Amino acid sequence: MLIDRASLRRLRRARELLELDEEAPRPLATIARDVGISQYHFIRQFDALFGETPHQYRTRARLDRAKQLLAAGASVTEACMTVGFSSVGSFSQLFARRIGVVPSAYRRLLVQVRTSFVYRGCLSMMYALPAGAFRNFQEARSGQARQGVPA
Repeated sequence: MLIDRASLRRLRRARELLELDEEAPRPLATIARDVGISQYHFIRQFDALFGETPHQYRTRARLDRAKQLLAAGASVTEACMTVGFSSVGSFSQLFARRIGVVPSAYRRLLVQVRTSFVYRGCLSMMYALPAGAFRNFQEARSGQARQGVPA
C-alpha cells in the first residue's frame, strides 16, 4: 500500500495523539476525525505504516510507560491507574502476557539489578580483567591489549 506525504503527516500526527492520550484515551474514531481520515482507512493505513494497529500501539505505549513507572519505584496499582487501566488484575495479566513477567516481579527484578549495579558496577568488571591488560584508558577504549597479555 502506497502512502502519500499528506497521509504520512496525518498518520504521524495520529501517532502523536495516541501517545498524548495516556490518562483519558479518546476513541479511535475521534482521532481519525481529528487528522482527517475515515476510521477504517486510518486503522488500515496505520497498520501498514507502523506495523501495528492503533489499538496495539496504544497498548504497547501504555505498557512501556508502566514499565518506566515500575522502574521508578511506583507500586503496581499506581502504575496501573496512571497509564489508564481500571483493573489491576487485567493489567497484570496483559503485562505478564506481553512482557513475560508479572508487574510485581518486574519491579523486584529492577530493584535487584539497580542495587547490584550501583554497588558493584564497573568494579566487578575491572576485577575480571587480567592484571596489566591495559596501560591506560586509550588502550582500553580502542580494545588493544598489551603484548603478551591475553585479551
